[in-house]
Amino acid sequence: MTTAAPAKTGLDALLTPEKSIVILIDHQPYQFANLHSHDPGLIQNNVVALAKMAKAFNVPTILTTVLEQRGGYLIKALQDVFPDQKPIDRTFINTWEDKNVVDVVKKSGRRQLVIAALYTEICLAMPVIQALGEGYDVFAVTDASGGVTAEAHDMAVRRMVQAGAVPMTWMAVAGEWQRDWAREKTVPGMAAAISEHGGGSGIALAWEMQLLSAGRK
Repeated sequence: MTTAAPAKTGLDALLTPEKSIVILIDHQPYQFANLHSHDPGLIQNNVVALAKMAKAFNVPTILTTVLEQRGGYLIKALQDVFPDQKPIDRTFINTWEDKNVVDVVKKSGRRQLVIAALYTEICLAMPVIQALGEGYDVFAVTDASGGVTAEAHDMAVRRMVQAGAVPMTWMAVAGEWQRDWAREKTVPGMAAAISEHGGGSGIALAWEMQLLSAGRK
C-alpha cells in the first residue's frame, strides 16, 4: 500500500492536534553539557513549552532517552509535564530505528510528526530523514533542539529541509494547533504555557488578561 505524499501547501499542510504526535528525544543532562548552538536554558524553556502545549491540545507525546544510566534521566522540568510517563530508553542513536518508539507512532495512526531533539545534527536529523522516507509529514522544532555548535545545528536544519522536513518553532506549532480563538477549550492551557515560557509574548498576554479581567468587573 502506498501513502500519499504529505501536502506542502494549502490548509492541509498546517498542523492539527488530531493528526499530530510529538516525539521529544534525549533532553538529558549529558546532552545539555555539550550544547553550544543555543543557551541551554533557552532550549529547556522551549522544549518544556512545547510539551505543555502538546498536553493542552491532547496531542500524544513520546519521551525518549538514550543510555539513560550513563546519559542521565530526562531533565526534571520536562518529566514534570508528564510525571507518570516513563521515557523509552534506547541504545539506537537513531530513534526511528527503535521498534518501541515506531510502534507507538504507528499505533496512534497519526502522520504529522512534531520532533525536537538533542543534538540537531544527529538525534534529530536521523529520525526526521528516515521518517520522511516512509511518507510521514515531519516538522522539526528547531528552537527546542540544539547542536554541538551553531554550524552543526544550521547544517542539520538545511539537510532536513532538503529532505522535505518543515522547520518550525514551538510557538508556531501552538498557533497552528489552536488555529481559531473560538476554540476556547484549549485557550487556558495555551495561555498558561505562553505566560510561563513565551518571553515578551507572555508579558503581552498577561497585560491582555489584565484588561479582560478589569472589563468583567
